[in-house]
Amino acid sequence: MSTMWDQFRVKEGDKVDLKKWDTSYKGDLTKEEVYDHLLPANGEAFREAQEVMYADNQHGLIIVIQAMDAAGKDGLIKKVLTYINPQGLKVIPFDEPTADEQDHDYLWRCNQALPRRGEVAVFNRSHYEDVLVTRVHKLLDGSQLPEDLVDKKIWCRRYKQIRNWEEYLEENGFHILKFFLHVSKNEQAERLLERVVQPNKNWKFSSSDIRERKYWKEYQKIYEELMEETSTDGAPWFIIPADRKWYTRYVVSEILKEFFQKLDITYPKLAKEEEDLLADAKESLMKDLGLKEEDLDKYRG
Repeated sequence: MSTMWDQFRVKEGDKVDLKKWDTSYKGDLTKEEVYDHLLPANGEAFREAQEVMYADNQHGLIIVIQAMDAAGKDGLIKKVLTYINPQGLKVIPFDEPTADEQDHDYLWRCNQALPRRGEVAVFNRSHYEDVLVTRVHKLLDGSQLPEDLVDKKIWCRRYKQIRNWEEYLEENGFHILKFFLHVSKNEQAERLLERVVQPNKNWKFSSSDIRERKYWKEYQKIYEELMEETSTDGAPWFIIPADRKWYTRYVVSEILKEFFQKLDITYPKLAKEEEDLLADAKESLMKDLGLKEEDLDKYRG
């Protein structure tokens, strides 16, 4: 049986042609089914799993979300990832680097944003901006990077650096799931037009969104290349249809549920001394409340 994990994952070594990947959904599933039943059930499943991961305190999860403008990154975070307990979740938007960030290597700011064990960190854009926007707009020209390092092989080196960094994290218990929200150019245009004509969405509009559309083909080509170069078994890329937001959210929730099902986590087993303390506490509290053993069912949840 094919799972969402298999259906949308870019396998290590695969060639990627985004024209062959669907941007929309034409199946029988309905928006109402997703929002009324499937998404809440999935959200509850990975919320509970993240609590176990938090208690287990051995693993961490980094969720990378990349996309063209207006593909639905913010909505995905709001509608899906907020099922996770806020105490174990942090969302980090990666905007244009600050002067301080530019004084460091390009992975420095991502290292500052990594989760602790038990936590989930969501990267709204990520270190991949440094092989995307930086490349499209030739931002390394005149940058602080030593001039002799800015050559034709720099992108190959960065892909290697990213693979090595992600492998290092995986080998230290920090897992990475990378989602590319695959929106069509026409759907993007409609969403941007909504931002222009609807007053309550004007704040979302940026003139840079229109400028970036001119580079659509170049971005698509680089996305294909970077996914070919950096989708690995340990840190896979998933190409998610993004023309129907409700379906995007459902697919990501399924993949998250499947990830937690694969993860080997349990609530930690208490040491003998702690078990004895619990037994003493139980006896003391039952005595205070005048309870017998058969009265405890309502406390067991």
